[in-house]
Amino acid sequence: MKEMGLDNMQDSEIWEFAKTNDFAIVTFDADFYDLAVIKGIPPKVIWFRTGNTSTLNISRLMIENCDQIEGFCNKKNQNVCLEIH
Repeated sequence: MKEMGLDNMQDSEIWEFAKTNDFAIVTFDADFYDLAVIKGIPPKVIWFRTGNTSTLNISRLMIENCDQIEGFCNKKNQNVCLEIH
């Protein structure tokens, strides 16, 4: 987010940026899930429900769930959130 100038933005501003640019939001907290439930899609939300964990573990989870993540992002369905544990 820092590279895109989003590190000090409010959740609602990040939401609008993702929506405008056809991005999914990857997060560790429930705030974006709550926005998805209220506002619908786009954008879709990928919610890592792992608690505090290492970057290495997140990388492993992303690789292990790559097909599921790609399918979720590419499907034209109404699912707003993919939860990864």
